[in-house]
Amino acid sequence: MNIFQACDIRGVAGKDLTDIMARRISLAVGVKLSGQKVVVGGDIRLSTPRLQRIMLDGLAESGCQVIDIGTVATPVFYYALKVTGAAGGVMVTASHNPARYNGFKLVLGLSPVTEADIAQIGRMVEQNARTHGDGFVTCRPLVADYIEYTASKARPGNLKVVVDAGNGATATIAPKLFKRLGYEVIELNCTPDGRFPHRPPNPALAENLVALGEVVRANGAALGVGFDGDGDRAGFVDESGRPLDNDDIMVLLARHYLAQQPGTVVYDAKCSMVVPEEIAKAGGRAVMARAGHTFSKAAFMGENALFAGEISGHFFFRELGYDDGMFSALKVCELVAGRGSLAAQVDAIPNYLLTPDIRVPYSGTDKDKVLAGVADRLAGYRPNLIDGVRIEFADGWGMIRASVTEPLFTLRFEAKSPVRLKEITAILLAALPSGISTDVIAKLPPECL
Repeated sequence: MNIFQACDIRGVAGKDLTDIMARRISLAVGVKLSGQKVVVGGDIRLSTPRLQRIMLDGLAESGCQVIDIGTVATPVFYYALKVTGAAGGVMVTASHNPARYNGFKLVLGLSPVTEADIAQIGRMVEQNARTHGDGFVTCRPLVADYIEYTASKARPGNLKVVVDAGNGATATIAPKLFKRLGYEVIELNCTPDGRFPHRPPNPALAENLVALGEVVRANGAALGVGFDGDGDRAGFVDESGRPLDNDDIMVLLARHYLAQQPGTVVYDAKCSMVVPEEIAKAGGRAVMARAGHTFSKAAFMGENALFAGEISGHFFFRELGYDDGMFSALKVCELVAGRGSLAAQVDAIPNYLLTPDIRVPYSGTDKDKVLAGVADRLAGYRPNLIDGVRIEFADGWGMIRASVTEPLFTLRFEAKSPVRLKEITAILLAALPSGISTDVIAKLPPECL
């Protein structure tokens, strides 16, 4: 697979991301950041210590002043960039991908990395680009400081909360953070294990939150939160154990911030149309962004937004300046403490007929060509091309996009009536290549057919 993706560098460790490839990447990044202060952290995947060592050595060899923050969750990495004043950094992680994957999240300056930045790194790797300098590595543990800082940005609480770390990088951090603020924490999968033995590290999929819901019900907890592999994403279940759509979490958080001051809220292109409608009702300005961490972050920063969210579980906060799954969980706890039942709050949000993400594996290297063909066939509907191909109507929408982190297409449909949901689905299906269309039909929920 091509490891140089839209938002980061990611592939199967030892296969796509070999030691030789990792060293070349470290030297290419070293060319970009030579002579500057750089932060390096890594998650708990089994392949991370080796890749992290290669990155540390390559950056130091390139003349960087490298700060090794050790094994951390990605929000700790973002906090480290902030407090050290580093010019850039590398987080060794594959986020929510399965255990066999690993990769590098890059920060190359004040702005989020772009597709062009990643492509340039790829070309530099092909050219074996490198520079030499008198760099060095210093160790600076920052987890305790992160906990104190993040706690200072949230309110204390006494709710009973189930924290499911999924055996990921938040396993030893999130429980301490919640307890620091007074919460009664029931720990689930809070032993770090890079094999992710109990559930896949993607909390955006409802099936991965089933065990969390069972523990919430069994213990009478107010809510449960599940984190991804590196802790920058979160998924929630209410007090009944029901997995919640992050569209609804975005509405609740947007209302919370807009009640304090007017401003802009960024949402991603896969969100329900309820999200921009409710932002507008709350007095805010809604801005759509392409789905994907760096795209949402760029819009969040460019718009100086109060808050930004993706249905994948990335939530960005102005008071932090970055996204943090653990902080987002604290904010949702505040909503429950202040307004009561999470289930009741979610049930009060208007909802239309919205499908979950329909994930269709696709290993071809011509995703862009496929999407261009779909756009051509749907030209009469004036498709929105901000993220794949999206057709929009007054009473619904449908879209197909290429995942920026996995070898697949994702589709989603929404409408205000059952008849329109079927009609919009049929319009998009008719524009798909036959092979993909067949795969999509096999995964469509019955209400779309």
